[in-house]
Amino acid sequence: MPSTSTSSSPRLTELDWLRIGAFGLLILYHCGMFYVSWDWHVKSPRIVTALEPWMRLVSPWRMSLLFVISGAATALMAAGGRPFAASRSRRLLWPLLFGMAVVVPPQAWLEVVEKVGYRGSYLDFLGLYYQGYGGFCRGDDCLKLPTWNHLWFLPYLWVYTVMWALVWRDGGALSKRIDAAVRGLARGGRWLWLPMVFFALARVLLLERFPTTHDLLHDAYMHVVYATMFVLGFVGFGDRSDARGAWAAAQRLRWWALAAAVIATLLVEGWLVAGDEPGPVALTAARALNGVRQWAPILALLGFARRHLAGRDHPWRARLSEAVFPAYIVHQTVTVAVGHLIAPLAWPQPLEAAVLVASTLLACWVAWRLARHARWLRPLMGLDAAQRPRPFNSSAGDGPAPASTPTSMRETVHPAGGRSGEG
Repeated sequence: MPSTSTSSSPRLTELDWLRIGAFGLLILYHCGMFYVSWDWHVKSPRIVTALEPWMRLVSPWRMSLLFVISGAATALMAAGGRPFAASRSRRLLWPLLFGMAVVVPPQAWLEVVEKVGYRGSYLDFLGLYYQGYGGFCRGDDCLKLPTWNHLWFLPYLWVYTVMWALVWRDGGALSKRIDAAVRGLARGGRWLWLPMVFFALARVLLLERFPTTHDLLHDAYMHVVYATMFVLGFVGFGDRSDARGAWAAAQRLRWWALAAAVIATLLVEGWLVAGDEPGPVALTAARALNGVRQWAPILALLGFARRHLAGRDHPWRARLSEAVFPAYIVHQTVTVAVGHLIAPLAWPQPLEAAVLVASTLLACWVAWRLARHARWLRPLMGLDAAQRPRPFNSSAGDGPAPASTPTSMRETVHPAGGRSGEG
């Protein structure tokens, strides 16, 4: 396979492998959320704080990487106008509705069982869930039903994609001016350091005022971050002949970006280990460094992926890429359910964790196989409606990248300025 995308061959295998790796990281991260001290849907009674530095290592950028990949996928699809918006709406919104109606409710039920002592059956809970019951509260923190939990990525991606389809590709003067500006930016790739400054400033100025909610209408700071990441992927790393400059720049800057990410991480973690109450200056510096950590690791990953994974295909690549969407839909429900069931058994913790991860992986495989061969289930699980899977021609274009940790009840605020479960 060619290592550089063209209009006749849009495949970018490096983005495929990044997407697959990001989902593998997602499974481990959500299994880790069962054990760390940060708030989540269900919790192990045996907290493992030693996991937290490793999870903080990826928290600032793992979600952003997925939006970059999705932005590149949008450019790869190279479709325009309303037909594209309609196609993407079907691909994203049917799985969202199916997930909220069928897949997510067990998570919410087990959450209220553990957190507020609900004793009703699952069927009793479903009646409340579909009615939009708002009485499951801890103080002033109430669970809003129905919820999309980990599926929140789908409506966010849908909004960004449809906005692009309706504005960028409308064929008018505005879209032509934007297109010319984008081509000018993408040619050289010298601008790839600028997002570090932008995200550092955004985190300092906006995060405290607009904390993460995963509420589509009330999540201003995260929209700034995620929409920008989506645009960065579209501008720099999609199927455009003039995007090769950004790819080449990412490859050239990969070691410098990795060094920036490591230095920022060591500074923030060193401050956390010191444990002193931060003053205003220290808190601002930590937030700015976490802003750097939102982009520097992504730039490094893109550069290393282009250097080592471009054009490297394997039969498992297409299968794993196809499996990502069904697995994304079901994985967290399985993790929550299995964690809730095995926690009272008090198995040795390494065995318990292995069962948790293995059960989630097995359920993901089963979901993919069922969705692949059940024609009626395919669109509900994010696959093409055709019975026979079509060849996979772009990284995230065959469905969205996986999502990050959901927020269904309030999370613990991280001292460095982010939420502990979100980074």
